[in-house]
Amino acid sequence: MSELASFIWIAQEIYSFVIIAYVLLSWIPNARDSFVGEMLGKLVEPYLEPFRRLIPPIGGMLDVSPIVALIALHFIARGLIAVIDFFV
Repeated sequence: MSELASFIWIAQEIYSFVIIAYVLLSWIPNARDSFVGEMLGKLVEPYLEPFRRLIPPIGGMLDVSPIVALIALHFIARGLIAVIDFFV
């Protein structure tokens, strides 16, 4: 695996953990209003917003869009790595 492919894989893993941390913060009252919550929100919300527009919450409460976003992120990273490995 090339260095660029390794970088893409590591960046995808880190961003996945950031998304998971942001979702877990939603379980703690007022945690998203903290400095860390706002910082994670600025990193994650632009990516999650299109998924939230397409996938409504189940039962009005359960938001599955972060799960779909994580799966999409994984497939995008794997696709980029496959293209990079094909040309390198």
